[in-house]
Amino acid sequence: MFSLSLGVLIWAYSHLMKRITPGFRAKLGDGLGKGVATLLSVLALYLMITGYRAADVIVVWTPPDFFKHINNLLMLTAVILMFMKANRGTLRTYLRHPMLTAVKTWALAHLLVNGDVASIILFGGMMAWAVVDVIFINKMEVRAPKPAKGALINDVIYVVICLVVFVAIAELHKWLGYPVLG
Repeated sequence: MFSLSLGVLIWAYSHLMKRITPGFRAKLGDGLGKGVATLLSVLALYLMITGYRAADVIVVWTPPDFFKHINNLLMLTAVILMFMKANRGTLRTYLRHPMLTAVKTWALAHLLVNGDVASIILFGGMMAWAVVDVIFINKMEVRAPKPAKGALINDVIYVVICLVVFVAIAELHKWLGYPVLG
């Protein structure tokens, strides 16, 4: 659990570095600062993945079976939100932080169906980071103008692509031993 927890903390720091230690980040400069943040993020991912897989299963609560369906709906929503800025339709004009909203949605979906301590640390920690990041961004950065609305057909194409990505993610989970759709 230590490496999992450390991974979550390093992930949060690597993504909040310029907001919580701006002097340190500025001293590094743009190129080195991004490099350090990237290296910390990769280290964090490694620690989270290996720590989660190695963690003992300590059950805190057992979710009801129907939460699986809520999880799938939330996960489809998270996939749609994750790359929303790439969409050239109208959907992208409704949210200020679609990627961080996707992380929060992803974390909530996984917390609903995983009632063990390692899952609470991983998904709860990622949700906490995303909430804190949104708070920092909203306090520190000027609100950018909303992007121009695009054609509705672009939204339809985007959602269809996201459905395909969602099915691919579900199949990957199945291959890893975590069937989510059936």
